[in-house]
Amino acid sequence: MNQSISSEVASAISACNIEYSVIDCEPEYADTQQFCDHYGYSVDEAANVLLIASKKGELKFAACIVLAAFRLDVNKTARKKLGVSRLSFASPEQTRELTGMDLGGVTPFGVPENVPIWIDSRVMECKQIILGGGNRSSKIVLNPAMLLKIPNAEVVENLAYKA
Repeated sequence: MNQSISSEVASAISACNIEYSVIDCEPEYADTQQFCDHYGYSVDEAANVLLIASKKGELKFAACIVLAAFRLDVNKTARKKLGVSRLSFASPEQTRELTGMDLGGVTPFGVPENVPIWIDSRVMECKQIILGGGNRSSKIVLNPAMLLKIPNAEVVENLAYKA
């Protein structure tokens, strides 16, 4: 098995001059907890990329990066930051349509440039993190400082809270 990352994700990473490595995984273990349990990684170094969407008015999206042991603060921090009255997680269909990626493999690399990427400040405290590889067959490992090379990325205090 050597699926690796998609060419679109590889191009986006290359355009930002990101240093990273790839871990191949079986698609049935792509979800964060299953991945960590099966391959022996700590959830403390795993991060999820969660796409959120407005529920009223103009459709707005944001991609949020939070550590696996934390929960995105959808109702307060994210909602206020996006400037909407109602917010929810994007559906799997919306995620696929907007990013071309399936849940369990979503990565910030290759997200459309008009979609802000918000990084919970706790992510930046890690030595390295593991993110989706753009598909359910790979993960990307990098120093979180590399995320700041993405043009539409921003660190947000208290974007998430301890689960």
